[in-house]
Amino acid sequence: MSNEPGAAAAHRSALIVRGGWDGHQPVEATDLFVPFLERSGFAVRIEDSPEVYADAAAMADVDLIVQSVTMSEASREAVAGLQRAVEGGAGLAGWHGGIADSYRASSDYLLLVGGQFATHPGRDPEQRPGGETDNFLPHTIEITDLGRAHEITAGIEDFDLVTEQYWVLTDDLNDVLATTTHPVQPYHPWHRPVVSPAVWTRLWGAGRVFVATPGHDVGILQDANVRTLIERGMLWASRTV
Repeated sequence: MSNEPGAAAAHRSALIVRGGWDGHQPVEATDLFVPFLERSGFAVRIEDSPEVYADAAAMADVDLIVQSVTMSEASREAVAGLQRAVEGGAGLAGWHGGIADSYRASSDYLLLVGGQFATHPGRDPEQRPGGETDNFLPHTIEITDLGRAHEITAGIEDFDLVTEQYWVLTDDLNDVLATTTHPVQPYHPWHRPVVSPAVWTRLWGAGRVFVATPGHDVGILQDANVRTLIERGMLWASRTV
């Protein structure tokens, strides 16, 4: 894609891979960030299938991979190619289901990303009009002590959202920059509050991984705090050597 007027001369390469479930608006959501990437000096390439990851020549010079593919499938060769790219120094960044709920059948992908969507708790059954808003809950994104010092989230205070609140399964290799707490409700089966990572980074080989769980739709991505941390996260993840 050509740079918009005033954009920096491209000296890095960003690959956007988008698709999967349309409810997360993968085209509109990623289009939102293309001008920022171009202004930041990236030549942007867009693909609609993760199978590009299996093309070693196409991946050789990629500095940043931005993925927005909810659910869907990726071949073993594609996942292996993505792993090789990140291990070799390419950055991987994404938000919400586009990165944390992708390729459910691949444990190798899960290991690379470091977190898997498990659920987004719903509203009181008596207050569900039907549709996606049944799972929109008011909740707080709480910046951790690490997050207050990290370049991605520094200066961002705890903030509130009304959208899907992700519960993810994860491990302690992640550096968690923000969390969110799922409270106990009489209509839910858990018996104590559950703290879930909402923003994290992960080092993998020579590469960096950035994940933000907020980002269900373009409206949430346009929230000033969400957009800022995603833009910073993409820059942080990009190849450093």
